[in-house]
Amino acid sequence: MIKKPELLMPAGSLETLKTAVIYGADAVYIGGDMYGLRAKAHNFNAEQMREGIEFAHKHNVKVYVTVNIVAHNSDLAGVEPYINELKDIKPDALIISDAGIFSIARRVAPEIDIHISTQANNCNYGAYRFWQELGATRVVSAREMSIDEIREVRDNIPEDMEIETFVHGAMCISYSGRCLLSNYFTGRDANQGECTHPCRWKYYVMEEQRPGEFLPVEENERGTYIFNSKDLCMVGHIDDLINAGIDSFKVEGRMKTALYIAVVARTYRRAIDDYIKSPDIYRRNMEYYMEEISKCTYRQYTTGFFYGKPAHDAQIYDSNTYIKEYIYLGYIEAVEEDIITLTQRNKFSVGETIEVMLLSGENSLFEVEEIYDDKGRKASSAPHPKQMVRVRLAKGDKSVLENGLILRKKDV
Repeated sequence: MIKKPELLMPAGSLETLKTAVIYGADAVYIGGDMYGLRAKAHNFNAEQMREGIEFAHKHNVKVYVTVNIVAHNSDLAGVEPYINELKDIKPDALIISDAGIFSIARRVAPEIDIHISTQANNCNYGAYRFWQELGATRVVSAREMSIDEIREVRDNIPEDMEIETFVHGAMCISYSGRCLLSNYFTGRDANQGECTHPCRWKYYVMEEQRPGEFLPVEENERGTYIFNSKDLCMVGHIDDLINAGIDSFKVEGRMKTALYIAVVARTYRRAIDDYIKSPDIYRRNMEYYMEEISKCTYRQYTTGFFYGKPAHDAQIYDSNTYIKEYIYLGYIEAVEEDIITLTQRNKFSVGETIEVMLLSGENSLFEVEEIYDDKGRKASSAPHPKQMVRVRLAKGDKSVLENGLILRKKDV
């Protein structure tokens, strides 16, 4: 019997956590106010964390909290009270990379599982065994590992030691994300959660004897983005991931929108479920997965290191922009016959066609017939971000409408 892997989705806010849960995640990972590697994400205060964990647990979904900075001496004094606070909130696991923080967590909250972050750079089965002997229940594999290497790890560690692996999302130029460029250029330490993403910047070279004369690395008038990797996408290789013995499929993106979370969660959920039902069903639906996964923002796709070291075509040299086919409009907050209420995220107008993302994997089209603002006045459009509006929909099956469903429109 095929073991069904966990689908682990990111969440940078309560909105995206609930979206991940609704659209099929088995587990969600989040960051608190401190000690996580995405300081620019909205992140969760203690009250929001409680609410998010309660919502997830009601839907039988686990929540893991990142405490995965590379800690300096000045960080350690605050770790123990923070772990004590998390102990009271009761997440299902803590994601940790630093040995000092690990030892504090084991002492203060031994009842909470610990997952070792990809930042700890674990590339071999000896490291997995080491962490298990210290009390960890899971290790996130280094992103530089191949399918064959992961399979070899699985064959050489105890059955109850779990392997978590990134299968989708942005890639970093530095080894498992331990980057120094951001700190060097801006003073903001990527390993402390403040990465400025210098791998997406435009670069030139300068010859030593000709200071100030900048030359493009390639002959291109737009310069070059020599560190700018394509995004990882393994939805077309679910069979290889499962057969390698990976227990948890992890998606990158705690700073992404709810639309991104919904698209990726729903697509991987269906791909995993299809494969578990029948590899033949999975193969027949491949075109659907690839079409759907391209409806969120992305920088072209690559399989990363899974099938060997990436070649030059895994980089994007002429641009640092995302491909964006759809625009996020918001999610349904209330339904009254053919009228829905939402807090809009991007402009849409009367007469436009919008799409409702159904949990089944299908999409239902509607025409915007009328828009009412928060004072009940008719409007021709909803142009203001975070504007509460009521929308009358036409030309679609209203019975599919329910709270939490994501709304989007094609970016033309």
